[in-house]
Amino acid sequence: MDASVLRLWRVRKRHQHLDALLSSTSGDWIIEFRRDDRPLLTWTFPTEADARAQADLRLRDLQRAGWTTHW
Repeated sequence: MDASVLRLWRVRKRHQHLDALLSSTSGDWIIEFRRDDRPLLTWTFPTEADARAQADLRLRDLQRAGWTTHW
């Protein structure tokens, strides 16, 4: 993982894991979701707060679906 990329959270379920990664480029903030270290989905936001809010929303959805947090 690149030093400029911050892992916000990791969840696990049935021997799989999902990560939410935060990075920034030229003023935009990027959230990348990876499943078992493979890119799954990437979203770009104008502010860090917007990116973190979306990651938090997805985390709550995953927890309701039975995924558990794991660092």
